[in-house]
Order: sequence, then C-alpha cells, then structure tokens
Amino acid sequence: MSSNSTPYYFVPGLSRHPAMAAFGLIAFGFGISGWVNHASWGGPLTLAGVAFVLYVLYNWFGDTIAESNAGKNGVNVDISYRWSMAWFIFSEIMFFGAFFAALFYARNIAMPWMGDVESKLLWPNFQAVWPNDGPAGLVEKFTTMGPWPIPTINTLLLLSSGVTITIAHHALVENHMKKAIIGLAATVGLGIVFLGFQVYEYYHAYHELNLKLTSGIYGSTFFMLTGFHGFHVFLGGTMLAIVLRRMIRGDFTSKHHFAFEGAAWYWHFVDVVWLGLYIAVYWM
Repeated sequence: MSSNSTPYYFVPGLSRHPAMAAFGLIAFGFGISGWVNHASWGGPLTLAGVAFVLYVLYNWFGDTIAESNAGKNGVNVDISYRWSMAWFIFSEIMFFGAFFAALFYARNIAMPWMGDVESKLLWPNFQAVWPNDGPAGLVEKFTTMGPWPIPTINTLLLLSSGVTITIAHHALVENHMKKAIIGLAATVGLGIVFLGFQVYEYYHAYHELNLKLTSGIYGSTFFMLTGFHGFHVFLGGTMLAIVLRRMIRGDFTSKHHFAFEGAAWYWHFVDVVWLGLYIAVYWM
C-alpha cells in the first residue's frame, strides 16, 4: 500500500447506518418489554429488531471492509481501530467482572451472614455451605455441575484454540497464507465443538440434575456466567469465521490484517474468561 494512495486520516461520508441501528435497537427494547409482560406483539417485535440490527451491521461492516480493501485506511485509522477494540474488550472485562463479583458476594459475604447467630433466629435450619438452595426451602432440590468431564474437555478445547489462532497469526505475519487459513479454520472448528458440548451440558443440567436458572443463587450465577460466556464464544467464532472468509478471499497481507488481530484479541479474552469461570464456578 503506497503512501500516495492512503490519506492521512480517512473520514467517511454521511452514513445512514447509525440511525438505522438505533431504530432497530429501539424496536428491540420495546419488543423485550412487551415480551416479558406477555404481550402478543412482544416476541415478533423483538425478533424483528434483532434481524434489522443484524442487517444493518452486515451492511455497515461491509462498507468498512470495502473502504479498507480500497486502501483508504492508513496508519492513523489503524491506530483508531486498535484503541476502539481495546476499549471494547475492556468493557467486556467489566461486564464479566460484575458477574464474578455477584458470585463472590453471594458465596463469601451474603451466605456467611445468613448463617450467623442472629440469622439463626429466622432460619434455624439454614446451613451456610456452598452451593446453597436458600433458607426458605422454596427452591427445588438440584445437583451441582462438577468439572468432569464436559467442563474440563471444554477447557482443553479453548486452550487448544488459543494455540491454533496463535499459529495462524504467526503464519499470517510470515506470509504463509495456507498455514494461516488452516490454523484459523481449526480455531473456528474448536469453538463450534465447544458450543456443542455446552448445549449438551445445559440439557444434562435441566433434565438430569434439575439444575435450572431458577435454582437459587447457584443456578442463576451458574447460567448467567456460563451462558453469557457461551454467547461470547458464539460471537467470537462468528468474527473469526468472517475473518477466515476474508483471508481465503485474499483481503489480508502480512502487514495489513487488523481485522484478524482484533478478532484474535477477542478470542484470547474469551479464553481467559473461561479459565476464571472454570475455576470459580466448577471447582470452588
């Protein structure tokens, strides 16, 4: 990419995409509010809002990719993208930090407090032992989810995917495109297998362990942490699949491939979150 063809800082023209995305999100918000209140129009409006936002994002990212392939993104735009992705991942760290904090508070602060001498007057039969189904006996009996075998298998899968995407990155930097494509395809495949195991784990939890989202504080924290992580694996896998398609198409060079790097950063973040989740949720 010659310096003569690349602007100092590319500023795109007026765009309809932000307004359209806002419209879709408003529809999604109204749909969700109607859905949880059992309105007949809530579900369809929610799905329509999601579909419309995905349509907008498809076209928005398509325009951005076209600008990049046209050589309009110079060094300064690349730096902006890197900072933007870094802040986005930081916001995701705060997101998961809140759920880990809720788990820590319930297990290490609220539960011992409910089991102290004064609380025994209200709940004499309560045992301050984690996991817990609460002091009032309102939660159905359930069996906890241990680390064997599926969570441990999934840990090995994600750790392996971290290796394969690193191999793909080094191959891309060294201009070994075939090796990079194979490494990235393997990463996407490992992510799909991970999600398949998690779907089976949820089925096992609901139908054999009676472990549900309504199973007290244990059930709610378990499904919120693992469920949102699974969604992030799906999101990261989607990003990597799009990057894989672009790599096969020849959009990247050894020096111009931030889309790959941004998706790889996100995937490594997903790996690290899982390690914390694996220890805090399945072992502790």
